[in-house]
Amino acid sequence: MLGPLRKTRIETERMTLRLPQHGDYRAWVALREGSMAFLQPWEPEWAADHLSRKSFTNRVYWAQRSHSQGTALALFLTRKPDGALLGAITLDNVRRGPAQSATMGYWIGQPHARQGYMAEAIEALSHHAFRRLDLSRLEAACLEENAASRGLLEKSGFKYEGVAQSYLQIAGRWRNHVLYAMLRMDRRGRV
Repeated sequence: MLGPLRKTRIETERMTLRLPQHGDYRAWVALREGSMAFLQPWEPEWAADHLSRKSFTNRVYWAQRSHSQGTALALFLTRKPDGALLGAITLDNVRRGPAQSATMGYWIGQPHARQGYMAEAIEALSHHAFRRLDLSRLEAACLEENAASRGLLEKSGFKYEGVAQSYLQIAGRWRNHVLYAMLRMDRRGRV
């Protein structure tokens, strides 16, 4: 169990990381639609109904169900002063038992990119994962040519581990991804 739904809020200096809500639909559509050209080169191909209310409702229910089952933690990044939606970050494939690990994924809207928001979110969620969720390992992957994401992961303390062949379908093609990981024991003095 990842904890009660109402208590899953992570505060950073500039943001609140929280579960998505049905009322976020318009802000989410506006941000995703306005950032389409910026996001699509790095993401799996969007379904025809990607921006529909039904699709968003399914995302909200998935986030709530996954959280209550302890299999994922999907959070929206909202700016503190005005509540603006900036992007999202997810711990998925939470594995318990001897693994105690999860996979991290994220996206940021184009107007908010390269302003340090995602680095702040990764730091906060990593801390939460290691301290509150008792995970031992976080994994992340990105396309080899995604220099911004690679730099973000490295700056955030993730270490390069190798290349996964045909890891995900991006823009309709199977693509290799570079793999990164952060271990709780690598964070001595930072937790």
